[in-house]
Amino acid sequence: MSIKEKICFPSENKQGACPGVLTGDVSKSTMGLVVVQEWWGMNDIIIDEAADISGRGNLVTLVPDLYRGKVATDHETAGHYMSDLDWPGAVQDIAGAAKFLKEKGCKKVGVTGFCMGGALSLAAAALIPEEIAAAAPFYGIPSAKLCDLGTIKIPLQAHFGSKDNLEGFSSPKDVKALTEKLDAGGVKYELHMYDTGHAFTNPTNPNYTKEICDLALGRMIDFMKKHLA
Repeated sequence: MSIKEKICFPSENKQGACPGVLTGDVSKSTMGLVVVQEWWGMNDIIIDEAADISGRGNLVTLVPDLYRGKVATDHETAGHYMSDLDWPGAVQDIAGAAKFLKEKGCKKVGVTGFCMGGALSLAAAALIPEEIAAAAPFYGIPSAKLCDLGTIKIPLQAHFGSKDNLEGFSSPKDVKALTEKLDAGGVKYELHMYDTGHAFTNPTNPNYTKEICDLALGRMIDFMKKHLA
């Protein structure tokens, strides 16, 4: 069982230093992975998922607490937290997390995330390629106001559900628009679609199945090991 360590790292976000949870040992792996929360916040689910990824892939994972201590337990509160989030500031937190992992001894750092974290992972791929070597977003697409996804230059692997009904964020229609944008920009990417709905890696979500979750996370881990080694 990997040891989860609460840490705090510098960030250029105007809120200052960002808390987080680190899992893994740089003496055993030099591959770092920033794991970005869903809209709920840094709850036990995302901390445990990052630890699971660390254990499966021999990766050093870091979950940045983008809400800085706030955790939602209902959809209304989560929606407020997500809409109130300073998204450019959150990308700065991801950059700070990547720098922290490199200072700890990681040679390269990737980013993955789920729901809101998936959208932020895509944004990070476009906005901070100097810190992030590969990105694997799950079921989330950022606003065009935040970044131009057609400019992504780093390796990209995206995961979405073919029955996702979150119009304007992660539905098949949105995925189609995303791929058109990526193709127009000449972005090299992998796209994996799964026969399920939104949030299919979250064990508390009705769309979760172990088989699809294991397949998707396995693909993501193999992708990261290829590009972070």
